[in-house]
Amino acid sequence: MTLLAVLLFLNAAFNAVVWPQFYKRVAKDPRARDENGKATPFLTVHVVLIAIALAIALASVIAGIAALAGAL
Repeated sequence: MTLLAVLLFLNAAFNAVVWPQFYKRVAKDPRARDENGKATPFLTVHVVLIAIALAIALASVIAGIAALAGAL
């Protein structure tokens, strides 16, 4: 179970570090907003993907804690 917890925490850390940085790049991309400053589908899709990745990171942390506590 310890190995499982470590892998889950590594997954969470990776997602928490990488995806917010990726969002910064996507938000600066010229395709992210139209000429009126409104979000484009390009930005919307990426925000949804990043939100899903961060939700998976949170689930990984919770599952890692559960693994360490012996609840799994």
